[in-house]
Amino acid sequence: MFVRLLLVLLALAAIIGGLAYTKVRQIQTEMAMFSQPMPAPTVSAAVVETRVWEPTLKAVGTVRAVQGVDLNNEVAGQVKEILFESGASVNQGQILLRLEDDVDRADLEGLVAAERLAQIQLDRNRALLKGRAVALGDVDEIAAQLDQARAQVKAKQATIEKKAIRAPFAGRLGIRQVNLGQYLPEGSAIVPLQALETVYVDYSLPERHLAQLRVGQPVSVRAAPYPDRTFEGKIQAISPGIDRGTRNVLIRSRFENPDLALRPGMFARVATRLPVQERVLTLPREAVTFNTYGDSVFLIEEKDGKTLAQRRQIRTGAVRGDEVAVLDGLTEGDRVIVAGQVKLTNGQEVSLLPASAEAATRARPE
Repeated sequence: MFVRLLLVLLALAAIIGGLAYTKVRQIQTEMAMFSQPMPAPTVSAAVVETRVWEPTLKAVGTVRAVQGVDLNNEVAGQVKEILFESGASVNQGQILLRLEDDVDRADLEGLVAAERLAQIQLDRNRALLKGRAVALGDVDEIAAQLDQARAQVKAKQATIEKKAIRAPFAGRLGIRQVNLGQYLPEGSAIVPLQALETVYVDYSLPERHLAQLRVGQPVSVRAAPYPDRTFEGKIQAISPGIDRGTRNVLIRSRFENPDLALRPGMFARVATRLPVQERVLTLPREAVTFNTYGDSVFLIEEKDGKTLAQRRQIRTGAVRGDEVAVLDGLTEGDRVIVAGQVKLTNGQEVSLLPASAEAATRARPE
C-alpha cells in the first residue's frame, strides 16, 4: 500500500515538474522576443518647398438679390385678371394682375363730364366778363370748380392705374399667392419678384482684417449645389462701422449671374483674395500636428547612418487647400514626415518609403 502511494506521488511530481519546465521555457522565449529591438516604423516624407502664394480670408455669407420685393396692391379690390405664371421672367412695367375697376371707370366718366362742364362754364363766363355781364367773383368760383374737377379726374385715374399691378423692374417671379376672383385688402402679398442677373453676397470678417480690404478686391464663392464650381466677383461696399456685438465688419460683394445659378438665400463659402506673395514656404497640411501648445512636425535627420525623426516646433500661416504656409521653424529643402507620424517619439529611428511608393500613398484617396 505504501509503495503504491509513493509511486502515485512520484508520478504527480513528474507531471508538475514537466509543466513547470514547459512554462518557464515559454516565458524565457517571450522575454527574449521582447528584448529584441522593435523594427523601425515605415513613414513617408515630403520636402518643404517655396511657392507663389495667394492668401485668402475665409468666411461664410448669404446670397442676396440686387433687387427683390414681394409685390402687393396699394388699393383693395377683387382679382379680375391674372397675367403671369409662377416662375416666369418679366420685363419692367409689365402688367401682372388687374383688379376689378368697372365702377372706378364709370365714376371717371362722370368726373370727366363734370370737368368738361366746368370748362364750358368758365369759357362762357369769361366771355360774359368782357361785357361786364357777370361778376369777377363768379368767374373765379367757376375756375376753382374746374381745378377741383381736374384734380378729381386725376385722382380717379391714379386709382384705376393702381389696380393694374406692374413689375417695378425686370426679373423672375416666384410662386403666385393669389387666385382669380379673390378679394385683396390693401397690402396683400401677390408674388415675389427677384432680379437675378446680378447678385450680392453679404459676409463678415473680423475687424483685424479691415486694413487688408478695399473696394474692387477680388472675391470667390462656392455654393453647396455646385461643389466643383467657383464664382468670381468683387467687393462692392465695406460697412463704415464695426458691429459692437461681434467686432466684425460687414462686406458686400457683387457677382454676375447670367445663368441664374446663384439664388437669394443660398449659403456661400467666401474667399477674399489678398495680394500674391512670391516666395512662401509650404508643406502638406497632414504633416502638421496642430494643438493649443503650438504646431509641430517631425523632421527627417540622418545621424550615424540612421534615419531619425526629430520633433520641430513651427509657426504656421494661412491654409490653402491641402497646403499650409510655414512662417518659422523650417527652411527650404527640409524633409518632414507626412504619414505614419502618429505614434512616433522624438529621436525614434524610422524607415522611409521609396519615392514611388510614397507618391502612390499620398495620391491614394482617403
